[in-house]
Amino acid sequence: MSQTVDRALTILTSLGDGPASLEQAANRIGVHKSTALRLLRTLEEHGFVQRQADHRYRLGGRLLSLAHTALEGFDVRQVCAPYLASLNERYGHTVHLAVLDGVEVLSVDKVDARYPTPPDCGLGEASRIGGRAPAVATAAGRVLLADLTGDRLAAVLADPHSPADLPADLAAVRRQGWSLDQGDHTAGVNCLAAPITGNDGRTIAACAISVPTSVAPLGELNRLLPELLCTAEAVSLAFGGSPNPRWCDSRCGAKAAVRM
Repeated sequence: MSQTVDRALTILTSLGDGPASLEQAANRIGVHKSTALRLLRTLEEHGFVQRQADHRYRLGGRLLSLAHTALEGFDVRQVCAPYLASLNERYGHTVHLAVLDGVEVLSVDKVDARYPTPPDCGLGEASRIGGRAPAVATAAGRVLLADLTGDRLAAVLADPHSPADLPADLAAVRRQGWSLDQGDHTAGVNCLAAPITGNDGRTIAACAISVPTSVAPLGELNRLLPELLCTAEAVSLAFGGSPNPRWCDSRCGAKAAVRM
């Protein structure tokens, strides 16, 4: 990769954590301020960064526009949107849609809770659309990892950052069809996640309900499990998948295909 391109991308990535001064930007890429200034001015000309009144730089509107365009390219996001909105409208909790990107889980859509979320819980900036987290550290991530096989699964299990109980955890997710995070990985948040499958039966995304522990106890979240599973099944049917008769026969009325 070109050194100039690498530096520009590094600056843009760092600005994702918040505005930075010229000196801070230069330090982050290890160059003189004059070099950083040339990069920032070029990025500013193209709308990728914007200089604030306090002379610090932040991400520009052009970058946000491209990000939204990229997210619109996720068919799964377009198909899932009304289902996520419906689930949020019925129960008021935060609903996420996530996909697997390497060993990270990427949030591609989010419907915010219909009540103020506590400022000290993990449903703030870190859970924004476009946010990333280690897949092993979230319920949605483990739902996505549970569908991996072969070399991809082996690579995840061989990662030194993977917890020792991950194989058993993923086996349980495969068996039960959902994953629960009891605030173990996201501060002050309980989360339920279920897989969304395509017409080939493979998991293409994860749908999750997240609730601050101070808002609702774990038992209340658990009572929403059938509704979450039904929502995931309905989206899977929209993608041409087959319903799971354990849930859809009684929840949303969908019937498993009769195989001759």
